[in-house]
Amino acid sequence: MVSNHPKNIHLKHRVKIVDLAQSLNLSKGTISRALNDYADISDSTKLRVRKQAKIMGYIPLSSAQAIKTGRVRALGLVLRVDSHDSHHAFLTDFLDGVSRSAGTRNWTLTVATATSDEDELQTFRRLVAERKVDGFIITRCLVDDIRVGLLRDAQIPFILYGRTNLDDNYSYFDISGEAAIDSAVCRLAALGHKNIGFVNGPENLYFAQMRKNGYFAGLEKSNLTQSSSYIVSDVLTREQGQVATQTLLTLPSPPTAIIFSLDMAALGGYRAVEKLNLSVGKDVSFIGYDGIPQGVYATPALSTFEVDTRQAGERLATMLIDQIRGEPVEKLNEIQHAKFTPRGSSNPPQKTSEQLAEFISGKHNKREIL
Repeated sequence: MVSNHPKNIHLKHRVKIVDLAQSLNLSKGTISRALNDYADISDSTKLRVRKQAKIMGYIPLSSAQAIKTGRVRALGLVLRVDSHDSHHAFLTDFLDGVSRSAGTRNWTLTVATATSDEDELQTFRRLVAERKVDGFIITRCLVDDIRVGLLRDAQIPFILYGRTNLDDNYSYFDISGEAAIDSAVCRLAALGHKNIGFVNGPENLYFAQMRKNGYFAGLEKSNLTQSSSYIVSDVLTREQGQVATQTLLTLPSPPTAIIFSLDMAALGGYRAVEKLNLSVGKDVSFIGYDGIPQGVYATPALSTFEVDTRQAGERLATMLIDQIRGEPVEKLNEIQHAKFTPRGSSNPPQKTSEQLAEFISGKHNKREIL
């Protein structure tokens, strides 16, 4: 009779598949296929094998696996250290999500950095040529993304954290920023705002185009007039957010509420409002997008759409591994929604656009006289 209970085996040498097989009374082939997550092995057997492997300290030899399967069991990620979010708080959670998800399936994450567009492409080419990874997670997706073409030509699996302007099928995981911005407009309109500005990111990034579409959709639903003067683009940083907010609030008919495509830009907007002797949440309402921790500590705290970046990392890793193992790319598309967190920065308007303009103009005139 074959026992289902592992034998008590005490080993001082490196644990091999044969040791796991003996301890579980399973064949080496079953152990190998369970560890490599083959579909013909039941989930209960996979769980038993992985649990025993952890107990016994089994570590697969990557070189042996690469020879046998043609894979190095590594996911690739190239980060731009010159970008606005290179030290962003979300990055820690995102990398943790990718690493944890990959690790549970005995895969690793290879992270490389780049400092320019050309350096980034060269880094992708090097990792592909050296066969350091089996597939890539692509972030900061562009409208026309040359990285996608590069990896397609090299026949290397990839998944986008976002979307791009591509007719063919591709794998992606994304948060519906357009739905969030649409909702933000409708929320502010319901509070009584009729003049709503929008501070957007660079329009060569696909998310910026989608969020602008959401802004227009929200205006249409709320029967509000579109005005190109109420949109400021190419904004990523605090400093740029401050300038953009100053630009909007010094218009002849300034918005009484502003939606920001990124929380970091919104935090810069607080500085502009303060310099105009105004108050966020009282004289002008703000809604951001991202849910970065700094927003909680603004005065008043920033209303925002929060994104679970750790979960995003987990899903991207899982979906990319599934693609590498043969899952069709058209089945690996997923869109989730950001969660709105109302705080003190979004309230009904206390001034009309005309009153706000008069107040700001008066402050400017006083300063000029002084």
